[in-house]
Amino acid sequence: MRDAIFEYFFVIFIYFYFSAFLAFLNTLILLQWCSCFRSSVLKWSNVFLEANMMQRPPPEDFSLKETRPHLGGGKLTGDKLTSTYDLVEQMQYLYVRVVKAKELPGKDLTGSCDPYVEVKLGNYKGTTRHFEKKSNPEWNQVFAFSKDRIQASFLEATVKDKDVVKDDLIGRVVFDLNEVPKRVPPDSPLAPQWYRLEGTKGEKVRGELMLAVWFGTQADEAFPEAWHSDAATVSGTDALANIRSKVYLSPKLWYLRVNVIEAQDLIPSDKGRYPEVYVKAIVGNQALRTRVSQSRTINPMWNEDLMFVAAEPFEEPLILSVEDRVAPNKDEVLGRCAIPLQHLDKRFDHRPVNSRWFNLEKHIMVDGEKKEIKFASRIHMRICLEGGYHVLDESTHYSSDLRPTAKQLWKPNIGVLELGILNATGLMPMKNKDGRGTTDAYCVAKYGQKWIRTRTIIDSFTPRWNEQYTWEVFDPCTVITVGVFDNCHLHGGGEKNGGGGKDSRIGKVRIRLSTLETDRVYTHSYPLLVLHPNGVKKMGEIHLAVRFTCSSLLNMMYMYSVPLLPKMHYIHPLTVSQLDNLRHQATQIVSMRLTRAEPPLRKEVVEYMLDVGSHMWSMRRSKANFFRIMGVLSGLIAVGKWFEQICNWKNPITTVLIHLLFIILVVYPELILPTVFLYLFLIGVWYYRWRPRHPPHMDTRLSHADSAHPDELDEEFDTFPTSRPSDIVRMRYDRLRSIAGRIQTVVGDLATQGERLQSLLSWRDPRATALFVLFCLIAAVVLYVTPFQVVALLVGIYVLRHPRFRYRLPSVPLNFFRRLPARTDCML
Repeated sequence: MRDAIFEYFFVIFIYFYFSAFLAFLNTLILLQWCSCFRSSVLKWSNVFLEANMMQRPPPEDFSLKETRPHLGGGKLTGDKLTSTYDLVEQMQYLYVRVVKAKELPGKDLTGSCDPYVEVKLGNYKGTTRHFEKKSNPEWNQVFAFSKDRIQASFLEATVKDKDVVKDDLIGRVVFDLNEVPKRVPPDSPLAPQWYRLEGTKGEKVRGELMLAVWFGTQADEAFPEAWHSDAATVSGTDALANIRSKVYLSPKLWYLRVNVIEAQDLIPSDKGRYPEVYVKAIVGNQALRTRVSQSRTINPMWNEDLMFVAAEPFEEPLILSVEDRVAPNKDEVLGRCAIPLQHLDKRFDHRPVNSRWFNLEKHIMVDGEKKEIKFASRIHMRICLEGGYHVLDESTHYSSDLRPTAKQLWKPNIGVLELGILNATGLMPMKNKDGRGTTDAYCVAKYGQKWIRTRTIIDSFTPRWNEQYTWEVFDPCTVITVGVFDNCHLHGGGEKNGGGGKDSRIGKVRIRLSTLETDRVYTHSYPLLVLHPNGVKKMGEIHLAVRFTCSSLLNMMYMYSVPLLPKMHYIHPLTVSQLDNLRHQATQIVSMRLTRAEPPLRKEVVEYMLDVGSHMWSMRRSKANFFRIMGVLSGLIAVGKWFEQICNWKNPITTVLIHLLFIILVVYPELILPTVFLYLFLIGVWYYRWRPRHPPHMDTRLSHADSAHPDELDEEFDTFPTSRPSDIVRMRYDRLRSIAGRIQTVVGDLATQGERLQSLLSWRDPRATALFVLFCLIAAVVLYVTPFQVVALLVGIYVLRHPRFRYRLPSVPLNFFRRLPARTDCML
């Protein structure tokens, strides 16, 4: 018993000693890796910096800045805030609701009036719409005057009669601003009251006006639809609608699977030849077709899937046509059918739906009239709307929603994301107006199916929005995108403002929710970076407040164990080319539907938010991705260099300690995995104190945007197909051939090494294979009679031997491997 206890404590002692020793050695490895990684990054960075130093201006401040704004009126409780609009700064407004008027006197010769109300506060003036010949009009319009810009002590609401020459005064109501009440939501709205109209001298006149006047904040429910004094220069109903804040919803997208099985009783016009039949399917702007059937008969078979994207409400039917390729550029239609999408089966799992036969209609011309053939051919298909997939309209690297289409398959939400869009600073002039630069900025944020658009701040380089929005979160590994744009559809349209009819992009920010701590308010100023043909440019900064609140920590932790996409993506996966094509179709449908909203969220805005052009070729992105791979592999390279120094006894003390560690590993192999995982745990705990405190942002150095050559940027901004002159295209093609030649060489070398491995047992070189087989027999006998620990100890000591016992020539196994044959000599 005593010996067993002694042995137990001895093992524990050896275990902790081994753990401490391994931790020490791993620390050395980590330090070496960090130093090697840092030196490699600095080396490549210096190369690009020196190459571009002569043509680049001094670097701008592209960093992220933490701020401390006065959120929610400053009502703080610990780390959380305690008001309805607690992620934005309070903005005070004077609200005037003009409801209606009654018993207005007639001012025209006919005894009628065309009334409207003019609300005036200092230099700011807003007017309601006017009515024709109506003495009891109803407007129900709200006006909002920013308290920061109020320069008067009285508010005047004047009722006027619209006239051709000069509008006549009917009466007015004057309010002293010191007597105006203050309303704070969630108080009920202030009830409007009737006010007797007064003349210019204060005398009572005929008519009454119903008004409500109060001071409030942007949290007031009247704020979104109110006329704002900031937009006093904007006129027209359409222009006013273009500057208001709105919430949009993406259309519900489905994958439409069309499984074309076979057709029967086709009637080709030329019965003396074997038909070459295929099926063409069209849904809206999407058109796909099957391959030509291998069975060249009137009963062809395909059994081929065609995938489309469809959006609710289903507006376009599925149109199928069976066609015969009569000549190289001539096809004959053998039959058509149109299938409404709203009547199709919806599939939520992998179980197949029932197939159906559809009649094909065919028309012929008789005496100049189109007549239908009574005898109909048939086509056998299995068609369904796939609800178990997530329709990708964003890149999976920064997708904001990963749920399946069918709402029945949705899991409960795990939290709430709150975003406060505070302000922007230092914006660049985006267009010219009256001979000076100006910017009419608004923000768009996209997360899941919900898009939000803030109001447009007219003619300001430092706009203040202070608007707050909320989203439900179903997966923490998602990304919210916030973009800033210049509104080019005011003051008579974009053409007159130099905007080309498109809203100009100012920049965007992506925030990954998994990088945020729960229940913490992040307030940062993000740089707005846009890549131009002449280089990266900072267009300003946007000030955001973000909070991710988790409703169930256990559910959120569980989400890290489930697949990223719905299970149908793994049970019946789609090919990469299918996903690329379907994503392109999905983005086109989303942009088209949102463009039809009122006010429209324009196509250029939607495509920029969804990063539509990210798949196009870019030399800059290719370099950035290459150096990202090198950054990932640099740790392994550093470990390899460190081990080479150990083997060469560069530091004898470290090498001796490695020998001791190796002996411990061989004697007690059961301690290897526990110690490795224990040390990983200690590393994680140790680095917790240096965890990132700020969310990530756009990195110009990682993107190689600050060191890209002007020609590379010009190529990136080139259209597809190209619009550049032939000599530039030839130069870029030659450069691409040079790069592809290097990649071809590397791929060929990898294939050569693999073929040499295969030739070990293929008897392609009979002498080499005989030597290897004999070696395997001897090794099997030796390893069978020798304990594994002895073999491992001898191999380790041999690998770590002193340089005095090493030779500069390659080792015997390496010489043998390099002499093995490959198939390079068989290539043309």
